[in-house]
Amino acid sequence: MNSPARSPQPARVLIVDDERDIRDLLVLTLGRMDLHCDTASSLQDARALLKRHQYALCLTDMRLPDGSGIELVQEIAQLYPHTPVAMITAFGNQEAAVDALKAGAFDFVSKPVDLAVLRGLVQHALKLAPPRLPGDTPPGGSAAARLLGQSAAMQALRATLAKVARSQAPVYITGESGSGKELVARTIHAEGARAAGPFVPVNCGAIPAELMESEFFGHKKGSFTGAHADKTGLFQAAQGGTLFLDEIAELPMAMQVKLLRAIQEKSVRPVGANAEVPVDVRILSATHKNLAALVEDGRFRHDLYYRINVIELRVPPLRERREDLPVLIDAILGRLAAAQGRPRPQLHPDAMEALAHYAFPGNVRELENILERAFALADDDGIRASDLHLPEHRPAPPLPAQAAAAAASLDPSKIDPRESAASALPSFIEEIERKAIEQALQDNRYNKTKTAAQLGITFRALRYKLKKLGID
Repeated sequence: MNSPARSPQPARVLIVDDERDIRDLLVLTLGRMDLHCDTASSLQDARALLKRHQYALCLTDMRLPDGSGIELVQEIAQLYPHTPVAMITAFGNQEAAVDALKAGAFDFVSKPVDLAVLRGLVQHALKLAPPRLPGDTPPGGSAAARLLGQSAAMQALRATLAKVARSQAPVYITGESGSGKELVARTIHAEGARAAGPFVPVNCGAIPAELMESEFFGHKKGSFTGAHADKTGLFQAAQGGTLFLDEIAELPMAMQVKLLRAIQEKSVRPVGANAEVPVDVRILSATHKNLAALVEDGRFRHDLYYRINVIELRVPPLRERREDLPVLIDAILGRLAAAQGRPRPQLHPDAMEALAHYAFPGNVRELENILERAFALADDDGIRASDLHLPEHRPAPPLPAQAAAAAASLDPSKIDPRESAASALPSFIEEIERKAIEQALQDNRYNKTKTAAQLGITFRALRYKLKKLGID
């Protein structure tokens, strides 16, 4: 006779607080969620319990008799990375909450504890998958698999994402236009506890200022002219998921104040409503601008910057990871071929060489556009350099060392003063170019491909200058 199947053991939660009433409230609330709770009133007791048991979640107060909850957050993040930690902070103490998130806390909840917020926090924590170990290959279907490339920069970015995804902390993503900031945001969402919830991206620069409050927070019917029905805002649409604020630097000051309150209070008030509506969203933000410089100039609120920039991620530009070009090109051409139902085209060596020495100011997005255009125009024998139509002229990069040395070696007094200003300046610049190119050719043993890369110009641009300047 078969023995009855054992019911699964309830998840175990550690509660650390020196106030008995708080511990009892949390034990009662989590017990109703079928969770087993252990309690500790000090850091010493908590450390002893952590050594004996494996916990699905730890809730800790900020102030403890023998130290700070921040210490416990840091220790658990280092010694027990499988255990998410949530910090219990005093009401309105946002700095403490941010410090906890930076130390590695999964999330925070303020006193007096809102039980609905607490239950939501616990549910998110229990959905977390075990952390991947360094060097683990992400599963083929994961969003991290879309962050292609084995360069050191991309490996570091993926390793950081694996940690960031397990947190609920706001993340500020910085990087140049076209570098893949939204893909990074989608990866954080898809790899975290909110993957089953919605991912709502919004371009802050595309919303008219007069409609911004209604778009973000919603409005009630009749609250203003044209409000013929209730409208759900972006915060409510992202309930239980992630709100991605792209180009956040474009927000006007008035909206920055309202956004800060919504993030801090975890609630919004629709236009025309009498009461606030609680919202449960994770905030990710991005911009290609230097937000710290905007804060210094007084064009972005310091307190909002402090609140959204708990964790900062930099997405490297394509020129810093050129070794990833082959795998990116292969993936893009494969995707284009599948979408159009055509065979995947061959990329000829001259096309690969041209791409390898192009600066890509538009990053991965520009690479996609270049290949899509070439795919449409190429003959049956594949894509050649002429099919890429790479721009010939780009804003000149900073002078490399050899160009600066060449400029310094020139004596302006040798320029004939009888020449007009219009002819003297071009001649002076041509002489700088000539010396810089000749020096670079010597440095690279007259390898034109390496010379072009050293000068920061395309191979075709170098050939044009050699012909123009009469350099053999």
